Amino acid sequence: MAKIGIVETSLRDGNQCLWGALGVDTAKTLTIAPAMERAGYRAIDFTTSTHMGVAVRYKQEDPWERIRGMAEICKDTPLQFLSTGFRFIAWETATPEFMELAFRTLATNGIRRFALADPMNDAQANADVAKMVKRAGGDQVVGALVYSISPIHDDAHYAEAARIMAASPDIDALYIKDPGGLLTPKRAQTLIPAILAEIGDKPLELHNHCTIGLAEPACLEAADLGVAAMQCASGGAADGTSNPPIMRMIRNLRAQGHEVEIDDEAAQEVADFWTAAAEAEGLPTGSPMAFDAAYFQHNLPGGMVGTMRRHLADQNVPHLEQAVIEEMGRVRQELGWPIVMTPFAQMLQTQAMMNVTGKGRWEIIPDEIIRFAIGKFGRPNAPVDPDVMDRIMSNPRTKELEAETGMADLKTLRKKIGETLSDEEFLLRATMPAELVNAMQDAGPAPREYDPDTVAVMELLRTVLSRRDVDSFGLEKEDFKLEVSA
Repeated sequence: MAKIGIVETSLRDGNQCLWGALGVDTAKTLTIAPAMERAGYRAIDFTTSTHMGVAVRYKQEDPWERIRGMAEICKDTPLQFLSTGFRFIAWETATPEFMELAFRTLATNGIRRFALADPMNDAQANADVAKMVKRAGGDQVVGALVYSISPIHDDAHYAEAARIMAASPDIDALYIKDPGGLLTPKRAQTLIPAILAEIGDKPLELHNHCTIGLAEPACLEAADLGVAAMQCASGGAADGTSNPPIMRMIRNLRAQGHEVEIDDEAAQEVADFWTAAAEAEGLPTGSPMAFDAAYFQHNLPGGMVGTMRRHLADQNVPHLEQAVIEEMGRVRQELGWPIVMTPFAQMLQTQAMMNVTGKGRWEIIPDEIIRFAIGKFGRPNAPVDPDVMDRIMSNPRTKELEAETGMADLKTLRKKIGETLSDEEFLLRATMPAELVNAMQDAGPAPREYDPDTVAVMELLRTVLSRRDVDSFGLEKEDFKLEVSA
């Protein structure tokens, strides 16, 4: 039996899956950072450009400050940034020069590990970006094999993608990224050996989700087959639509005879912290999920299923759920089997709902579907259905979208936004509205400490102090007594 590493995902994927990327701030991050450093994780799945944008927009916090603060504490544990192609915060396609600046600035501020997940599973594109990341100062690059179910996503597809990435000297490891939680132990028995046969001594990791109860059995099967690390979340940030819970995964791996080199006490402290923070903030926590075979039809990540049901309810047609699921399968086939992950999951769901609830199939085609069909997102996995492509090409909007050039070049942006700005501020102002960046700066440095035990008391104090009909109040708890008078 082998040594199995753990990549901790609470700050990035657990936060995204269960809390809409809004549950984590700088204070929580830096408060639990020392325990995360002591735990001995292989890496910490720390942030993406989307999460950096959320920090500015919703928390009025400087994401660069958060990265630097975490890196100062985590000297031995690499912080990971997830990149999904040539975009940074904004959805516009960025130039290679802009992306290289983003990677260099991330590395300078403390990001050491970069995960590359091309939405098209374009292995050569990942290899090209990996070279850019290394040139920009990144220490480690992990190339993603995004798992999906379709006639073209067979073992041979993943083996060939693995071969291309493993041949790159700039890619240090690979990982199977299963956003829908669809990998079964049975499929793992053929998929993982096919990938391992192509990658030599480069390690393979597994990142999957508990959405339909398959993640943990798949992880245990993967460990027996030679996967070197599992990507898991902690405490209240795990399970549900998130990743497998670390403490339970460690126990099960050890029960199977594997060695997991983790400081159990520190890892338990991390798990307890995220459970306590979720309870204090009223955030949902994950729990074991029942198997749902419908996911093999639509492949949607767990959070997207809730979004679909909300949209159907808003239109007073919840009874059309099964029709939309079946239509998604047809739309996906007609578009050449795109992988159901961001942004394609949202696009497929929108088109399917329009086809079912509108006057007819493909009567309305959103801009993002047109952009996909004309190659704005990269090389499609298979050709778009000819009839659908004819409809798209005859759409007057298509010519306008074909003329799009994406983000301006770096020199033009510098001249427009400010040539004397730091790289950190320039990257934010180039991708976000100025008023949001201004508000972040006006807010000043973010708090660096958080205690979930004080959340309820502080909320009570704020509520009482905001009322004009209260002259005094008292608070007593064990050996603590507080009296406040006007």
